[in-house]
Amino acid sequence: MVTSVTSLGRSGLFDWMAQRLSALILLAWTVYLAARLLLAQELDYASWRALFDAPFMRIFSLIALLSLCAHAWIGVWTVTTDYLNTAHLGRAGTAVRLLTQAACALLTLAYLLWGARIFWGG
Repeated sequence: MVTSVTSLGRSGLFDWMAQRLSALILLAWTVYLAARLLLAQELDYASWRALFDAPFMRIFSLIALLSLCAHAWIGVWTVTTDYLNTAHLGRAGTAVRLLTQAACALLTLAYLLWGARIFWGG
């Protein structure tokens, strides 16, 4: 078993459960949004703005965004740990993996902050 400080939960079972829970949250958000769009009387800017100005939708969207970031990070960590290692890349494998994980972590954080700013204004 490979453990690292870059792992989200430091446990394969925790990461597996977190990824499944985040997938359910993303599914719920997608189904809710799709239902709202299909049942909407009008699809104009004002109704779209009203939907995302509602506190419920802002909170739900922020939870979905956090779930998306956690889900993506677990996937990135798993793939990079499995394929960017010394067995595949030789002596540079660890450095390549850590640099790739750092770049992905920074990008994920940037997307999280950008998304929170979009949902909450500012």
